[in-house]
Amino acid sequence: MRYLALLTALFAAPALSQADPQSASQSDLQSDPGLSVSEVRLRADMGTIVGFGTRHTLSSQTDPERGIGAAVDWALAEFGRIGSACGKCLEVVPVSRMVEVDGRRIPEPTLVRNAVAIQRGSERPEEVIIVQAHYDTRVTDVMNAQADAPGANDDGSGSVMILEAARILSQREYPSTIIYALLSGEEQGLYGAEILADWVGEQGMTVKAVLNNDMIGNSCGSDGVCDAEHLRVFSEGPRADLTDQMRARQRYYGGENDSPSRNIGRWLGELAARHPDGMQVKQVWRTDRMGRGGDQIPFLDRGYPAVRLTVAVEDYEHQHQDLRVENGVTYGDTIDELDWDYLTRSSVLNVRALHALAMAPMPPRVTKDGVVRNDIGLMIEQSDGAARYDIWKRATNASEWEWRSSVSPMDLPEGERDGPIDVVLSPERGDDWFIGVSACSAQGYCSPVASAVPGGEFYPLEPAN
Repeated sequence: MRYLALLTALFAAPALSQADPQSASQSDLQSDPGLSVSEVRLRADMGTIVGFGTRHTLSSQTDPERGIGAAVDWALAEFGRIGSACGKCLEVVPVSRMVEVDGRRIPEPTLVRNAVAIQRGSERPEEVIIVQAHYDTRVTDVMNAQADAPGANDDGSGSVMILEAARILSQREYPSTIIYALLSGEEQGLYGAEILADWVGEQGMTVKAVLNNDMIGNSCGSDGVCDAEHLRVFSEGPRADLTDQMRARQRYYGGENDSPSRNIGRWLGELAARHPDGMQVKQVWRTDRMGRGGDQIPFLDRGYPAVRLTVAVEDYEHQHQDLRVENGVTYGDTIDELDWDYLTRSSVLNVRALHALAMAPMPPRVTKDGVVRNDIGLMIEQSDGAARYDIWKRATNASEWEWRSSVSPMDLPEGERDGPIDVVLSPERGDDWFIGVSACSAQGYCSPVASAVPGGEFYPLEPAN
């Protein structure tokens, strides 16, 4: 075992602020990709996709101008055009599957096609970040595939952001792979996300994070309450793929508030806070809105870290509604109900997050031992591309991480720098603190924190023996 004695004198040194250890180099900050987001392009793309009339999953697959078939064909072609501008850096694929009859919302076998573009990483191509939105739409009757269903906010807003992110980030090279995905079948039962999550597993990819953007384009609710400053980020508590064995261990060691998706939420909030004039994050600590769901759920079910980003307040008069005027109230999810400044700032946050995640290493696997001892033993399994590891602590009743110290493989004797790093933390006691570790690149980009608790790793859990 390789031990790094972090001495009391080190602990007494001035602590960095919480933002300092995760900040990138000054040159990177000066080339902030979020500043390239164009409201003009967002508006143009929205006009195109709303122009397909409806994008209902059960609408026409063959009409060249109206329906889901024409909409997906255009999205695939647009990804192709974006790829041409970056020297064919995008691999464009219609990840699809025939969905058999579902008595609730799929009345006949239906081809569900997703428009997907893959920007392969230059160093760790198997390590992926997925940014996605659902492309399909609906009206009041979820089975009505004929009526006009523009779906401007739900979820044209997320869809145009995906295209804009691809345009901007494809002009750069990243160590990790970015997958841009426009999903069908969400309103009929999350089918597009199920298909993509299965496909990712079949490819043997390691998922660092899934950012599911579903409704990110309006700032006022149907009750007149407005919040133009925040996006809500939904993250699950106990992870969906917990085994009985892992659930039992969490009872004794903790972990109910330390799932990978929850730590992505914390990471997004900290990233947003570094740009106080930009969109900020409101944490909502549940998997989705009460009694509802989204395309992050199939990924969570498979053990992939995923969050949902959505508006701070929902406008129910302009969501899942027939286009109509009733008792003086206008209903329907139309372009004129969008807040374009809000959508633009939501897009900026996403682009910044994707850039930072694709630059950062994979969160490390971390284990902690604080049982019947006056200090904490920590073992960090190293991540490819990591130049240092930031160690974080959090009181058991606290919500946010507090930076504690950093350690580098270069602190180890030569010849021992590739194996696990063992650290003794003192004077902390295991009963009083949760501990986590983020992996940082040489450029200063740091991963979300991986908590040293059962189920804290950013990987699907192995079945119990």
